[in-house]
Amino acid sequence: MYERPAGRIELLVRIVYWILIGIVAWVYGLIAGVCTFIQWFVILILGRRSEGLSIFIQGYLEYHVHVLSYISLMTDRRPAILPVKVRIYEEGPIGEKT
Repeated sequence: MYERPAGRIELLVRIVYWILIGIVAWVYGLIAGVCTFIQWFVILILGRRSEGLSIFIQGYLEYHVHVLSYISLMTDRRPAILPVKVRIYEEGPIGEKT
């Protein structure tokens, strides 16, 4: 998502925004990590995945990918600070028909 003009003011605002996103992502990631650990035991003991844990972990991954382009200086378009529902999907390797 290459955008030719880059706002200098946005670069300064971005520092404060990074702190807010960082706090939310850190807390969300910490909880998602605990959920992943619990999910591992659920799979080990019961032989199946917990839907609630899977949805929560997926939500964290979606949030992380959603804010990644802003954090990586790829765009000036600010994402929401709190997690929002986004659609992310995985495609097979290039050239592979799905």
